[in-house]
Amino acid sequence: MNYSKRIQQLPPYPFAELDKKKKELRAKGKNLIDLSIGDPDLPTPGPIVGCMKIACAQPEHHRYPPYEGTQQFREAVAKWYLKRFGVKLDSQTEVLALIGSKEGIANIHYAFVDPGDIVLVPTPGYPVYPVATKFAGGLPYLMPLHKTHNFLPDLKLIPDNIAQKAKLMHINYPNNPTAAVADRKFFEEVVHFAKKHQTIICHDAAYTEIYYDNQKPLSFLQTSGAKEVGIEFHSLSKTFNMTGWRIGFAVGSAEILKGLAKIKTNVDSGQFAAIQEAGTYALDHEEELTPVIRKTYQDRRDSFVEALKKMGFKVNPPKASFYLWMEVPTTGATSSQYATHLVENSGVVVTPGTAFGEAGEGFIRFSLTAPKEKLIEAASRIQKI
Repeated sequence: MNYSKRIQQLPPYPFAELDKKKKELRAKGKNLIDLSIGDPDLPTPGPIVGCMKIACAQPEHHRYPPYEGTQQFREAVAKWYLKRFGVKLDSQTEVLALIGSKEGIANIHYAFVDPGDIVLVPTPGYPVYPVATKFAGGLPYLMPLHKTHNFLPDLKLIPDNIAQKAKLMHINYPNNPTAAVADRKFFEEVVHFAKKHQTIICHDAAYTEIYYDNQKPLSFLQTSGAKEVGIEFHSLSKTFNMTGWRIGFAVGSAEILKGLAKIKTNVDSGQFAAIQEAGTYALDHEEELTPVIRKTYQDRRDSFVEALKKMGFKVNPPKASFYLWMEVPTTGATSSQYATHLVENSGVVVTPGTAFGEAGEGFIRFSLTAPKEKLIEAASRIQKI
C-alpha cells in the first residue's frame, strides 16, 4: 500500500509520538505526571452538559444541521463578540460555525492557497499551520518568534519578494506554545502588512479567555481595518473545557469566510445541532461560567511558578493561556534531550520546544492542565533530579 506523496513528506505528528512514548513508559510501570498536552483536565461546566442532554432528545436535531451553522449559534457568537470585544459582526455573513477551530485552520488553505503559494507561518507554533500549508501544495515561510522580540514575529525581517507572494499569514495570540500576548501596536502592523501585500490574515484566538490578573487579551478584529484583511478562529475547547465536543467558529471578512464555507460544504456536513445548542448556552452564559475556570488556572500558575522559582529556574509567569514556556537550564542539553531526561528520571512529561518548530529549540512547554497538587509534586520531582 503506497501512501500519497503529501503523506510521505510529513513528519509524524509530535503529540502522537509523545502519546506513544507515554504508553511505553506506563507499560513499564512508570508513574507519570503529564504536563505535555493542552487538554483541560477540568470537566465541562454542568449547565452546558445539562443543556446538551435536553438538546440531544430533540428530534429536529437528529437531521443534518445547516452547513454554515445554526442561526441560533451564529447569533450567540455575534452577541458574545460585541459584549466581549466591542466588535460588531453580521451573524449571516461574518460568522461561520466550525467542527473545532483546528478543522477551519486546516481547511482555509484549500480555499486560497494554490501549489507553490507562500504561507507565512510562526515558529515555534501550532503544527497544523505548516502541515495544512503543505497539504494544499503551499510553501511555508517561517517567521521566528524570539524572546528578544517578545515572541512576536518581526515583520520587517520578511524579505520583500516573500511578502509580495504571501497568500496567508498565521498569527496566534495568546500564543501557543510561548504564552505571549500581542498588543494593539502589533496588530496594527499586521493590518498594514496585509493591506500592503494583499495577504490574508488568519488569527488563531483559541486562548483569549484564559488570562491572568484580570488582563484581558485583545481580539485581532478590534484593530481598525482587520475585518477587511482577515478572519479570527475561536474555539469553545479551552474557554469552556470542551475539547472533545469539537465546536468552534471563524469570524471576520465575509469574503474570506465565503471561501472557507465553500470548502466545508464539500468536505463536511456541519456539527451536530445539539452541540451547537449547548455552545449557544455556553456563550450566552460565559460571564457566569468562565471566572471559576480562570481562578483555577490562576491558582495553578502562581503555585507552579513559585515552586520553580524556589528551585532556581528563571521563569516568566504567563499572562494568558495555560502554558508555561521555560528555557532549558544551561546544561548543554537540547530541548528533546532535556524533556527525555525529565520523563525518564522524574516521570514528569513536558513537550520539547522543537515539537513546535525549529525556533523552539532551547525551551520546554509545561501545560497547567493538572491539579495544583500535581504541579507542586512535579516541581518537587524535578528538583530531586
